[in-house]
Amino acid sequence: MKKNIVERTVEAPAIALDRGIEGGQKIAKTIPLTGERPFQRAKDYWYLLGPGLTTGASDDDPSGIATYSQAGAQYGFGLLWLSAFTFPLMAIVQEMCARIGLVTGRGLAGNIRTHFGKRVLYISTLFLFAANTFNIGADIGAMANATQLLRPQASFGVLVVGFTIFILLLQIFTPYVRYARYLKWLALVLFAYILSAVLAKPDWHTVVTQGLTPHLHFDKQELLLICAILGTTITPYLFFWQTSQEVEEEIAAGQTTIKQRAGTDKKAIRKMRIDVWSGMFLSNVVMFFIIAACASVLFTHGIMNITSASQAAEALRPFAGAATYWLFAIGIIGMGLLAIPVLAGASAYAISESLGGRRQGLNNKLKQAYAFYGVIIISMLFGLSLNFIGLNPIRALIYSAVLNGVVAPIILVLIVLIASNGKVMGEWKNRRLSTTFGWLLTLLMSVSGLAAIYALVFP
Repeated sequence: MKKNIVERTVEAPAIALDRGIEGGQKIAKTIPLTGERPFQRAKDYWYLLGPGLTTGASDDDPSGIATYSQAGAQYGFGLLWLSAFTFPLMAIVQEMCARIGLVTGRGLAGNIRTHFGKRVLYISTLFLFAANTFNIGADIGAMANATQLLRPQASFGVLVVGFTIFILLLQIFTPYVRYARYLKWLALVLFAYILSAVLAKPDWHTVVTQGLTPHLHFDKQELLLICAILGTTITPYLFFWQTSQEVEEEIAAGQTTIKQRAGTDKKAIRKMRIDVWSGMFLSNVVMFFIIAACASVLFTHGIMNITSASQAAEALRPFAGAATYWLFAIGIIGMGLLAIPVLAGASAYAISESLGGRRQGLNNKLKQAYAFYGVIIISMLFGLSLNFIGLNPIRALIYSAVLNGVVAPIILVLIVLIASNGKVMGEWKNRRLSTTFGWLLTLLMSVSGLAAIYALVFP
């Protein structure tokens, strides 16, 4: 059983929460659960959130926003139920990943390499790198287009290069503790979408009565869109990022070796679960509001073909007003700044751990982890280049969704096997319900991937 860096004291009824990391030490605070003012409780809850919030928020990247916008514009409230359907599945698998990181003290790729060998891992990480690169390219382009909505005279080429350089400099030269804090605050940008949906004034009675009941037409276009939603919501890069961020948090707290990090305790597991489920809940709530806004505004006005997040913002403006337009555009830029580092970082964690390098992770400096940061740089530059070769952003997203559909079931099988293995996880192995949901999700993602391939091959 691993020891905490700083002893935590819990006095009933109270919980101890980490307030941050300072000088390699965790700073603990005992928080009474009774008699607190609402603002203080909210503040304490905010301090508790970390990797789970960042991971969940990054799932609503500009590419995901475009997918959700198209779902609402093309099918109205018919696919709104997916936001509630994917929430528990997404949260359960991300909790497995976080638990693996906490118990084993190493990232997901490192665990797969240890317990299943290299061959499957190499193939999976290659597909992951390709899918993430397509996604990065689409997201960089979406950020540039969103900026042009606010500043029409801005050059697209200058913007995509500028965003790429800015994100790279932050990832490479910003200390992890500070960088993680930036990503956490960027997650608040998601509320721009919720507010923009409220300002669009949808018929909430219709949203509730029709939106939570599945409406399926079973045509190939709808099938492909459902696969895209599942692929952009339950996606492999989140698995690798979540696990590695739990490890990064422990390294930042001074637990620099696997032996020091191995094992966990009830307090850490409880904190992780609140963090992960909160992050996944926020992610799916934002999906709900984006689909609802586009369904109530664009679908009802016959605007049924949305190919990008910035196009959705432009289409909403005449009917929902300038405030919705501005919030939507700002949200695209903010979420790109959050999601792109997660995409590139997930590829770097997966590949560097697959190769068995001694140094990997954002806690290291560039000269200490050339392979890790090299993957980030290459992934970003490849993504940038996609914006200059004429690749359609929607086609990039389709390629990404198909590649995720191939990779996700493979990685999910390995995640469930590791999380259910008592020899690896000890007392923190999966309970029967978690394992059951894990296998159901694996089956669902397998069917989704095959359906996406079928819809593309036989249009």
